[in-house]
Amino acid sequence: MASPDVIAAAIDGAAMQRHLEEFALRVKLSGTPEEAESFAYLERTMRGYGFRTRLIRHEAFISLPGPARLVVDGRDILCITHSMSRPTMPEGLTAEIVDVGNASDVQFRNRDLTGRILLADGISSPALAAKAAAAGAAGTISISPTEHRYEMCISPVWGSPEPGTAARLPVTSAVTVNNADGAALRARVAQGDARATIHAQVDTGWRDTPILVCDLDGAGGGDAPFVLLSGHHDTWYHGVMDNGAANATMMEAARACAAHARTWRRSLRVCFWSGHSHGRYSGSSWYADEHWVELEARCVAHVNVDSTGGIGADDLTHTGAAAELGPLAREAIGTHSGQDYRGKRSGRSGDQSFWGIGIPAMFGTLSSQPASPQGMRNALGWWWHTPHDTIDKVDPANLLRDTRIVAHALWRLLADEVLPIDHASQAAALEAELEGIAATLGDRFAIDGLIEATRQFGMLAEQGPHPDHAVMNACRALVPMDYTAGDRFVHDSALPHPAWPVLQPLRDLAASAPGTEEARLLTVAARRARNRMADALARACAALAQG
Repeated sequence: MASPDVIAAAIDGAAMQRHLEEFALRVKLSGTPEEAESFAYLERTMRGYGFRTRLIRHEAFISLPGPARLVVDGRDILCITHSMSRPTMPEGLTAEIVDVGNASDVQFRNRDLTGRILLADGISSPALAAKAAAAGAAGTISISPTEHRYEMCISPVWGSPEPGTAARLPVTSAVTVNNADGAALRARVAQGDARATIHAQVDTGWRDTPILVCDLDGAGGGDAPFVLLSGHHDTWYHGVMDNGAANATMMEAARACAAHARTWRRSLRVCFWSGHSHGRYSGSSWYADEHWVELEARCVAHVNVDSTGGIGADDLTHTGAAAELGPLAREAIGTHSGQDYRGKRSGRSGDQSFWGIGIPAMFGTLSSQPASPQGMRNALGWWWHTPHDTIDKVDPANLLRDTRIVAHALWRLLADEVLPIDHASQAAALEAELEGIAATLGDRFAIDGLIEATRQFGMLAEQGPHPDHAVMNACRALVPMDYTAGDRFVHDSALPHPAWPVLQPLRDLAASAPGTEEARLLTVAARRARNRMADALARACAALAQG
């Protein structure tokens, strides 16, 4: 039988280089003919590897930024606008500039920002767009931390909007300038009476977009549990690293594993998304909604791949993984890079649209740059989201290393007799979280029962091995608690989330002043959060106990 080492040794660097050369031919904006041509290449190749393929077309809410201008004191300042930014009228948007520095909550407190254009540090983001909208601002100017201007989608709405989320779409016009122009603009604002005119063209609306689904069955056949391997194919500019290199990683890892499919205990589904860059993960969120029942019944884990093999991407200690997949990530990374994976909670980003269903996930961005002088820790390279993301930004040796790591983890998820999902690690993470909350709550609100139930779950996990269905049922109970607000059928916002978001009412109660009206209201919310967590733990314990 094949092993992770055999699979890793079979990874073909020359084949991945050929894929990169193909991906370098086109700019792949979501829903465009050029993207469709590139998807056709993906489908031909994956079919040649023995996969059944389906090219799905669906409507998604897509936003493609166009030309932009920023005028201050009659002088043009080079800028770009952003996906989901509000376009301006032909005459532009003119308003007073107000400097909000790092855009922290303090910078917005007790200030009238209505109708202003906000000048803020950092890459343009959904968080800034949401704060600007809440403050009644008309526009934003983001100051890049480097000489480059980074393309971004600034919508805080995860996926295509519905009636309940459409009102949260950005209502401001957003542009970004580089760090030097930003510093000069900040100095001008400090002199007083600074006004700017923003011109921004943005093409936003519903578009027909593709998803490529590739299936290969293991020994259990077409109804067996499967592993989901996914990554986006749409790009900013040519996007050879982001996300061409990751697509090459996916294809080659899938090919190497497929050569031994007859020995798999689970099946493999490989999905290539559109709408990641220009629709805030519209492709993966649509797929999660449309195929919810099947994913809930059959998907054991999600391996997401983004931006592998970058030149200088020498840090593999900080990639994200669910706690229960952390030991597998540590093994794969240590085996093929020699680095000690420290563990990192996955952030609210990437095509992680499956947490609500209860599917544990690992990776996403795998290798990253060392800390830069600008403080961009774990950045994906200065060329990321710029026209400079070309084929020369991929290091063949790094790509080979990263792909071997992905293939190692993927093989174990496919072929191990017992799923390499470590619920004991998940229980330890939850217990630490609860202990910290209990320490701040003191005797104001009891959560001893949650801590005891978590310990019981950890003990049951240690008594394994557990069959696939038991592991999956435990995941369905706890993953939504770990990574979402707790509703399995909706997608939370793209704004930052705390660990175990369902516990936030407990944290808020601990931070409130005892005896106040706020504390009384938060106590009601805390009871409900405690009940939600207790129910999830009971279901997880029952799943492992019943086996």
